[in-house]
Amino acid sequence: MDGLAEVLRAVGLDVDLPGLKADVNVFGDGVVTLGTVRPDAARLLADLLTTGLTAEMVWPDDGESGLGGAADSSAA
Repeated sequence: MDGLAEVLRAVGLDVDLPGLKADVNVFGDGVVTLGTVRPDAARLLADLLTTGLTAEMVWPDDGESGLGGAADSSAA
């Protein structure tokens, strides 16, 4: 999950998400804490997530266009 936190910092959301930190829960699952989020930052984050998920659906792991790929969170 450090990767997600790094990407959010790279796109400049660290300023909008002052509580941003990566961690794991008691089960070892990655968790990203955002802290307080302003509405415009939430919209930007939602747009980024939607774009990423759409890209995964269009370009599966095998490199051929079409639906597929690793869209579930367990593949990350």
